[in-house]
Amino acid sequence: MKHQLSIGFPAPSIKMLAWVQGDPVSVFQPGWIYIIVYLSTTCGCCETALSDLETLQEMYKDIGVEVIGVVAKVPAPTADEARSLVETWLGETLSNSDIRIAYDHTGEMDKNWMDASLSFWVPQAFAVGRDGTIAYIGDPNTLERILHRVINGSWDSSAEAREAEKERLAASEVYALEKPFRTRIAAAIEVRDWKRTLLASEEAIKSIPDNLSFREVQIELLMKKLHDFESGWIALGRFARDAIEGNSFDGLLAAMRQLFLSPYDYSSLPFAERFSMGRELSDCILRLCPQQDALSRAESYETIASYYHANGEKSRALELIELALALVQGESLSDDVKQEWLAELMLVLGKYKQ
Repeated sequence: MKHQLSIGFPAPSIKMLAWVQGDPVSVFQPGWIYIIVYLSTTCGCCETALSDLETLQEMYKDIGVEVIGVVAKVPAPTADEARSLVETWLGETLSNSDIRIAYDHTGEMDKNWMDASLSFWVPQAFAVGRDGTIAYIGDPNTLERILHRVINGSWDSSAEAREAEKERLAASEVYALEKPFRTRIAAAIEVRDWKRTLLASEEAIKSIPDNLSFREVQIELLMKKLHDFESGWIALGRFARDAIEGNSFDGLLAAMRQLFLSPYDYSSLPFAERFSMGRELSDCILRLCPQQDALSRAESYETIASYYHANGEKSRALELIELALALVQGESLSDDVKQEWLAELMLVLGKYKQ
């Protein structure tokens, strides 16, 4: 797909916005930096993203940084109903926010900002630099790390920015290819038509064979919904073999989870082959672990510990969970994230000690 908005492009207009909180902004003032953050009334993490951006705005407001929240794709037939829905959502979830909030019932913002930049997710942030051009597009969380460089004008011309934007566009193009298949799969799941879901997943795999989620959907359908364990085992074996031969770290972890951490009737699978495959996957994961960051290694240790525990190697399983705990404890994470990681690992540790 071709994008029409990227870093360095002039920021599109915001004249069409309807304002529900704060003074209206119709144009970007030269010398100011604006952060446009796209939100949704159905987005679970938008409240946190906006709160974090509000903190950044407080830090930098004296040097001209302004955050604007834009509620995207409001599911209402008229502008008045859209306003009412946004105001209700704002009162229920963002009542303590002082950030300017707007919405666009015409769809022009979606077309000129989200669609033009190949943006498919919310929350999505756009930073508009002092010269009125786009300085950043992406996850709002990243702005905390780079905003000082957006402010001094060194970010958008950097090699790091160009590489990040290249990766973002590549991921967006992949998602655009996947979206029709995801829509078909979701529609079939909604009516619990498992055979149609399986057909849609198989067509998706044929078109995009490297997509892990489509292959996991196929295996889950065969094993859990259709109880076709013979076909499921063939699909799972092919999935694991492709991950091993492709040296795919994410694929190896996904295959291991399918083999030892999914709610299947494992008694219907070939015992010796399952554990032989688990050993091979474990060896491959451990070989690739040194190349990963600390949290990825912690996730890897937790995942392969499931194999050792199922294989009766209790001490090795406990050792891996202890290693994962040490990695998480040594990481600089927010308290909520760290406690969530530690709670999960301690739960597994307790289970394996029984």
